[in-house]
Amino acid sequence: MALRSRLWQWLWVCRNPGNSLFSQTTPQGPHRCGVAALSTSSKPAAKPEVDPLENAAVAPEFTNRNPRNLELLGVARKERGWGTAWPSREFWHRLRVIRTQHHVEALVEHRNGQVVVSASTREWAIKKHLYSTKNVVACESIGRVLAERCLEAGINFMVYQPTPWEAASDSMLRWVS
Repeated sequence: MALRSRLWQWLWVCRNPGNSLFSQTTPQGPHRCGVAALSTSSKPAAKPEVDPLENAAVAPEFTNRNPRNLELLGVARKERGWGTAWPSREFWHRLRVIRTQHHVEALVEHRNGQVVVSASTREWAIKKHLYSTKNVVACESIGRVLAERCLEAGINFMVYQPTPWEAASDSMLRWVS
């Protein structure tokens, strides 16, 4: 609605704590007082007229405000042509599991290289529930936390390309299951 200038009247309004009615008194009384604005105009603001043909025009340029829309529809481009390179670059989201001597870390990486979601046993919220930060149970816990975070972020599909020696380990077998 368009704003119009109106004549406003200022009025002292006090509220009696024991009574819910408002009354006109001076602010010197024992009641809580304040200023209220009352409008003296009874005319509603005029609505602007809209031309129905104005909405039918299509913009010559289109800006996609949701860059993941094509990925969610399954029609976005994947980088092909890297057939001899390993790991393959034909993905939208890739899962990377990094195991060090003391910790387990899992990352979901977008095809442009940015880390979208991560979980690690270095995080205190996860670490305080684990006996050890590098065993099979730690890998399973990181997998559960990462799965929950991926669903919250809207990531439903990803590629996991383990090396042959990673795929044979007990913790990675537990991770995949």
